[in-house]
Amino acid sequence: MAARLVTVFGGSGFIGRHLVQRLAQQGCLVRVAVRRPSRAQFLKPLGDVGQITPIAAALQDPNSLRAAVEGADAVVNLVGLLYEKGAQSFEAVHIEGAKQIALFAAAAGAKSLVQMSAIGADSGAEAGYARSKGYGEQAVRRVFPAAVVVRPSIVFGPEDGFFNRFAAMARLSPALPLIGGGHTRFQPVYVGDVAEAIARTLKWPECRGETFELGGPAVYSFKELMELMLAQIGRRRLLLPLPFGIAEWQGSLLEKLPVPPLTRDQVLMLRHDNVVDPQAYKLADLEIQATSVEAVLPSYLDRYRVGGRFNTEVRAV
Repeated sequence: MAARLVTVFGGSGFIGRHLVQRLAQQGCLVRVAVRRPSRAQFLKPLGDVGQITPIAAALQDPNSLRAAVEGADAVVNLVGLLYEKGAQSFEAVHIEGAKQIALFAAAAGAKSLVQMSAIGADSGAEAGYARSKGYGEQAVRRVFPAAVVVRPSIVFGPEDGFFNRFAAMARLSPALPLIGGGHTRFQPVYVGDVAEAIARTLKWPECRGETFELGGPAVYSFKELMELMLAQIGRRRLLLPLPFGIAEWQGSLLEKLPVPPLTRDQVLMLRHDNVVDPQAYKLADLEIQATSVEAVLPSYLDRYRVGGRFNTEVRAV
């Protein structure tokens, strides 16, 4: 029997690289659709010769999308933005781009489609990110009703942009900000569990048309996550409460930077908890035991410790 062909849009990203490896281990042929295939060559050694193939694809180029999904048994869309810049808007990527991928996947006869969304996705949300994710889900389901929607909370792992970011800040700054007092709740989920969840929804026909919210085994406030991170890297820092109003003002300035560390839209998102709905399908429904933050953080945050690979130290507060 011929190996199953899976096209993964955004397969060179944080979640994508773990998913590509997981699919290759399962014997799939994986087509990694990215804007710059040269930057995805590092994925090829994760599989056998010829098993993983990076190809060029852009959301604004219908021909490239059509070629990317041609002959695919399954399609996964992981493309997303954390902030808007020029033509790369939430509407263009999360709504129109997702819709185009779904349209071409349906036309190509793909049996399965997984759309990456996020907890909090809601077409009525105040934040543009959450609102566009909600509209994107609707657009995908209109043209590919059997699509699976996956909504993770904060995803952690060796290449994550959350714990690594704040651990790096803690090396240089005597204080870390707690927007809104640090009371927003999160349910961090391990990237390996997210990859496994996506892989299983592709294999299990009963998952088609369903929405899964993915979170880890515990819920933490933002402040608790900062305390956990600081304990892991062995540094003491002042955790400084920052009112939402001041944070929004800072976001209005910082979002003008080429790579903004904070935007007003992100502050709006922090006004709402980011945890799994108790009534939603979750990792347990996919027979996956969620991995704890404490079990994984030492594997990649220890390099930020005093005397670790990074040796720049700041006097603790």
